[in-house]
Amino acid sequence: MVTRKPSKQRKRLYTMPWHRRHKLFSARLAPDLAEKYGIRNLPVHKGDTVLVCRGAFRDSEGTVLKVDMKTVRIHVENITIDKVDGSAVPFPIPPCNVLITKLAKLDKTRQAIIDRKVAGAQE
Repeated sequence: MVTRKPSKQRKRLYTMPWHRRHKLFSARLAPDLAEKYGIRNLPVHKGDTVLVCRGAFRDSEGTVLKVDMKTVRIHVENITIDKVDGSAVPFPIPPCNVLITKLAKLDKTRQAIIDRKVAGAQE
């Protein structure tokens, strides 16, 4: 049974192994990409173009600059907040709140993920 206590959920998130934490980086694909590849979501990678769907920066589009595995957040270009001293810092966004509109590159590992998901959906 999965607990509903926030403290235990945070503990599981912060102590989760890296190979399982990668699954938390999945984001929905844009409708045209979903139709092209035959899957609904895919993990976000550096260089992907994303559209923010929820939060204060809704409808902002940009390229992913950094994927932070420790905090399970991504940094998108042109989405910044100003610090008290006037400098701008990237605002961390949860990957589930974005929509992938363009893939950066389709290397062997990413193509293997797509093939595996398509094969699982056909079974």
